[in-house]
Amino acid sequence: MMLLDRIALLVTVIGAINWGSIGIFAFDLVAWIGGGQDALLSRIIYTVVGIAGLWCISLLFRERDDMRLREN
Repeated sequence: MMLLDRIALLVTVIGAINWGSIGIFAFDLVAWIGGGQDALLSRIIYTVVGIAGLWCISLLFRERDDMRLREN
């Protein structure tokens, strides 16, 4: 797995944890860190998480290099 794939997956998991905290505790960690949902820092974090999530969609459609090497 490429380094960018791992970073995107990690950021997506962190975003999922934030969504879980919103759903369970009604606490938005990103808004708390960034100074509110409309603050520039929060919007940047939300955008990075969104882009990472879109990148992770590509992981679903790629062949795994490990499996290909084992077949040969």
